[in-house]
Amino acid sequence: QVQLVESGGGLVQAGGSLRLSCTAAGIAVRARSQDWYRQVPGKQREWVATISGFGLTTYADSVKGRFTISRDIAKNTVYLQMNSLKPEDTAIYYCHAKVGIEDYWGQGTQVTVSS
Repeated sequence: QVQLVESGGGLVQAGGSLRLSCTAAGIAVRARSQDWYRQVPGKQREWVATISGFGLTTYADSVKGRFTISRDIAKNTVYLQMNSLKPEDTAIYYCHAKVGIEDYWGQGTQVTVSS
């Protein structure tokens, strides 16, 4: 059974930093791409960043240069380091992995950036 568990959200002032974690069970993070998405209530879920099975990273333009996605294979965990946070980064952040044709999501972690 695949499970993704996020942690690390919270309240931070604009300009601050947070690191989100996504620990996987039932899949190996080294074997596949994993992503971070975010969603503001009433809006569509928005893609933030991806790390491929080869460790290649891609980012949405809105977070490029401020956010870094990485992974620790030994801990089977993917991270999202968020620096220079802005109020518009406020959202629920979700970890995602696709296994075959199945999409798996974590429960989400709230990030709130105050101005």
